[in-house]
Order: sequence, then C-alpha cells, then structure tokens
Amino acid sequence: MSLLELDGLKVHFPIRKGILFDRVVGHVYAVDGVSLKVEAGQTYGLVGESGCGKTTLGRAVLRLTGITSGEVVFDGTDLAGLDDEAMRRFRRRLQMVFQDPLGSLNPRQNIESILAEGMAAHGIGADREERREKIKEILARVGLPADALNRYPHEFSGGQRQRIGIARALVLEPDVIICDEPVSALDVSIQAQVINLLEELQESLGLTYLVIAHDLAVVRHISDVIGVMYLGSLVEEAPSDALYAAPRHPYTKALMSAVPVPDPDLEDRRERILLHGDLPSPANPPAGCRFHTRCPWVQDTLCATDRPELTDTGDGHRVACHWTAGIEAGTLVRTRATGIEAVTETAAVAEEPEAADAGPAPDLVSGPEPPAPVPGVPAPAAEADPKLPVPGVLGGAPAPGPAGAPGAPPPAGPGEAAEGGHGRTTGGAGQPAADRG
Repeated sequence: MSLLELDGLKVHFPIRKGILFDRVVGHVYAVDGVSLKVEAGQTYGLVGESGCGKTTLGRAVLRLTGITSGEVVFDGTDLAGLDDEAMRRFRRRLQMVFQDPLGSLNPRQNIESILAEGMAAHGIGADREERREKIKEILARVGLPADALNRYPHEFSGGQRQRIGIARALVLEPDVIICDEPVSALDVSIQAQVINLLEELQESLGLTYLVIAHDLAVVRHISDVIGVMYLGSLVEEAPSDALYAAPRHPYTKALMSAVPVPDPDLEDRRERILLHGDLPSPANPPAGCRFHTRCPWVQDTLCATDRPELTDTGDGHRVACHWTAGIEAGTLVRTRATGIEAVTETAAVAEEPEAADAGPAPDLVSGPEPPAPVPGVPAPAAEADPKLPVPGVLGGAPAPGPAGAPGAPPPAGPGEAAEGGHGRTTGGAGQPAADRG
C-alpha cells in the first residue's frame, strides 16, 4: 500500500450572497475529484498553471483546508475522517514548506522560538536545553549557523528564510513533507541550493516529498513521478522522464512546448503550441472535458458532454483524454490553430475566412510607395497632405487665403511691416520676435 493515497478528493468553496439572509448561490470547484498515490521515499511533482488547485490540494492533505468529499489515506489511516485532536497528532508526520518564506514565519519570534514551538506541542525533547541541541543539529543540516537561534526572520535573506522553513518541518521528524512552491520566490542560484538540500535530506532521512510547482524545469530535476493538473482535475500522470520525452495529453503538450530548450537550432525547429482563450473560471467549469474549450484537438462528440477518466495508457502513463490514441497515432487532425493566430484572431475574422486569402491589405496610412529616383531628373515636390499641419499656422487654424477672404489675416497696421520687411513681426504664438533690420 502507498504511504499517501488520495481517492476522489474534492474541495469546493461555497459562494455566498445576501445581507440579511446568507445563502449559497454556487461553489468554486478548486479540487474536483483528484486521485493519486505517493510511494514511500518518492518525490511526486504536481504542476499546472496558476489557479488549477495545486496549493489547495496540498493544504487539504494536511486538513488546513476542509475536505468536501473523498479520502486522504496516510499510512492506512483516512485523515478525512479524523477529529481535530487526532489530526493534530498526525501532523507531526505530515509537514509543509510554504511558498512565502517570510510570510510563513512569525516576525515577533526568534528562530529558536519558532522551531521549538512545534517540538513542545508534540512533546519532542525533555526540556529546553535538549530541544536547543536538536535545533542546532537541524540548523547545521540546512546550512545555517548556530548563532541564528537568537535572530529574527527579517535578519535573513530569502534563501536562508526558506531553509528555516525546511528546518521547522524537519525538527518534528516527519515522514512526508509537502513543498508548496519551495523555490519560486528565490533567485536562480539560491533555487539550486535549496533543491540540492531537499535531495540530500531525502537521501539521508528517507523523506517523501509532494512538490507543488509551476516551474517545469525544477519539477523535472527533483521528481520521480509528475502529475499535471488543470482546473481542479488531474489530466496526466507519468514518470518524470517519460512525461518529458512524450507527453500525451494536449494540455501537457502545450505546457512542454513552452519550456525553453538551450539548443538554438532545436528551439527554432520545434513547434510552439498556443492555446485559445483564457483559463475558465473554477466557479463555472465547462461541462465534459474541462480542457475542451481550449484543446487544439477538440471533437464534436464526447469532449463537451463526457468527462474523461484518468486511464492507464501503458508505460506508467495515465491520461484523461477521449482521443489519446488518435492524437498519438496522428490520425486525429487538429480542429483549432496553434500558432499566433490562436491568440490574435477574433470572432469577426473567424466568421469571414475568405478575407484571409485576399492577400495583404493596402496600406491606407502611408499610401503607395513613391517611384524610384531617376539619375539627372529632379524629384517631384511632395504634395501637401490636407490633414497635416501647415508650418507657421497654429493647429486647428484655417490656412491663410487671399486678402479680404474669410480666414485671411488682417492687413498690416501702421508701424508693422509685411512679411519679408524690416519691421517687427510676431511669431506663431503672438510673441514679439527679434528685429531683423
């Protein structure tokens, strides 16, 4: 039996409305029927775009978020059916490293107090001195000096604060650690240090990880098995190498095509899959397959009516798609574009496909290109554009016409010289200009 097993886990948040009479008008389907298994000593990576329910699933495993239905079986015990006191005791074996290393630490407690609080709650260590020695040992494991005990969280860098969060989980000697975006707030060099630290601790302590992330490169490096979530559901699960070598779900294919490749020639040749539209609202998910509103291979049958189950397709792959075999065999043609037109096209363009074959549209702004200059022949004068401002005339003012005509400037008065004379003139803004005589 697996160390941690989720079976049909659902977390639905009610949407309430009303002032005097509070009533439920809907639900946010944050996690909607997820089933997965995590073996002892294994690292399970959970990926997906923001809003797909990854963090909610991790918090539901620890019962930090209420479970609507389903089972969370840890070492043979269903955590969903435990009361609060029994669950509190189980949390010693299930710990979490939170995404924000600063927000997860109490700014009013020093590091010794933060780490010793959980130990005292679970009865670890006979007295304060024994707990302090164990804390020093854990701090040394995560690469922090012993003098960090009396310092506060704001005195550390982001990478050091994340190490403190890892140390807080380790002092309780857990079996499973849920890492929620453990390196997303860190610099690249610090990310590598924290990831290497997690791997070293797993080898030395025999830990089991559930790593939640959106960085596919990080997940590939650290995970044994990867699950891909979309809109509260698991759409694909496979061993790490198999998933990156040959993703089978259309959503996973689109995700993998977004991962940059360090080979410029291969990067230019490979296909980039762009998806139509935005992620639907989890409060009103599409019927049938959740991905059918954006899928490049969507079909007229099944996709919009029947929700696919996560089915084993061989080689450890589990895929939730009605048309996996046809997509892999190449017999199922795409019904939506996956190039830049997937992002730029509008409904009006989609309704008039003949306009796309009409050739390039004429340039209405610049007009036709002028003829090439002929040697020895002077270039013709450019024709004035009536819409452009005339030099020397205020914007919006009528052009000067003949004397006495409407819009013509008044005749020069006594003491004023006409244009080109030696008297004083006024500029376009009515300010006196310098004497020319």
